[in-house]
Amino acid sequence: MHADPPALVRRRVVEEQLLSEEEIQMLTQIASGATADIAARNLELSARTLRRRLRLICEKLEVDTPIEAVVWAVRRHLI
Repeated sequence: MHADPPALVRRRVVEEQLLSEEEIQMLTQIASGATADIAARNLELSARTLRRRLRLICEKLEVDTPIEAVVWAVRRHLI
């Protein structure tokens, strides 16, 4: 069995802690093609709250758009 290098394991743990389960659910909704209004309804949030929280996710991940945040999460196998 091949073990991951310690630096890779640490990076994975840090990345996984960046997003909460709820934030990952938001990105999953966007990744599925749902509009902000539909995603908000599915998550039982207002569309305004969802858009605000997506902006916060983007700031946290240092990306410019929710789609970039989705790509970030997909590349890390979070969604």
